[in-house]
Amino acid sequence: MPRPRSVCLLALLALAASAAGCGDVAQLTVAEGSGPDPVLPPPAETLLPTVEIAAAAGWPEGQAPAPAPGLAVVAFADDLDHPRWLHVLPNGDVLVAESRAPGTDESSGIEGAITKHLFEIAGAAGPSADRISLLRDTDGDGVADLQTVLVNGLASPFGMTFLDDSLFVANSGSLVRFSYRLGQTRIDAVPDTVVQLPLEPYNQHWTRNVIASPDGATLYVAVGSASNIAEHGLDAEEGRAAIWAIDRATGQTRIYASGLRNPVGLAFEPTTGALWTAVNERDELGSDLVPDYMTSVRDGGFYGWPWTYWGGVVDERVEAPRPPGLSDPIRPDYALGPH
Repeated sequence: MPRPRSVCLLALLALAASAAGCGDVAQLTVAEGSGPDPVLPPPAETLLPTVEIAAAAGWPEGQAPAPAPGLAVVAFADDLDHPRWLHVLPNGDVLVAESRAPGTDESSGIEGAITKHLFEIAGAAGPSADRISLLRDTDGDGVADLQTVLVNGLASPFGMTFLDDSLFVANSGSLVRFSYRLGQTRIDAVPDTVVQLPLEPYNQHWTRNVIASPDGATLYVAVGSASNIAEHGLDAEEGRAAIWAIDRATGQTRIYASGLRNPVGLAFEPTTGALWTAVNERDELGSDLVPDYMTSVRDGGFYGWPWTYWGGVVDERVEAPRPPGLSDPIRPDYALGPH
């Protein structure tokens, strides 16, 4: 694999030949910024973050990652266009969302130019395939021998879930439902729209995930923030940085939990039945802040964004006033290292 290269955003802006010596340098190990009680140093506020970008490249022919003893790694499928999320159906078929950003974010100037350049380096630029492909391994050899487009013409799809002969797909701006029977390899029908989701004019965090409650009565949808720290104002964040709950019987929606900058993964813990999520935290407070995290999610819980992080640490940069009536922020369960 190519060696990751440090990209200093200020150097990119100035079209400098080298990024060496530019930007904040981490002082903590990943272990120190991880776990239930991470080290939280004073912020080292920077105009723009320093990031590590790995050039996108596949594995050379005949090579593969080295697994743990007793395991083997094979390519299950290839020739996919920017695959972003997987969902395994009850019959073992694997669905993969091939998707890029919808291009609705109106960020411009320095921020927009730098973001576009970084996306190009990472292989994330360009039009979205806007489809879900189906992968099937019929002989159990660990390689998909059927690879076909299940449904086309979506709108930056990401999360998927199957329930009661229905396939739910979370597009960037809507949750939709297709009638679907297990084993089916093509969907041509127009989907039903379950609910519209926040999309414009700013859409820094565009992925939407969806999961069904164990009893199937409720669908939960993760919606990321429009910005880093609400710099476009709170009106642009209406319904965002949150997990929605949708009653399947009535279609009614409500905010299940808020203050989650960019919740992505969703899962139910099998013993307690608690909903968990993985969250991408904020930028531009230095290379040791702020830790991303995974946490159980309480009904009605507020997790601090944008005003605080990791429970009650105040982010002094936030200009938007905190609305009255918000509960105290909940401290996440487990840090995953600085964002």
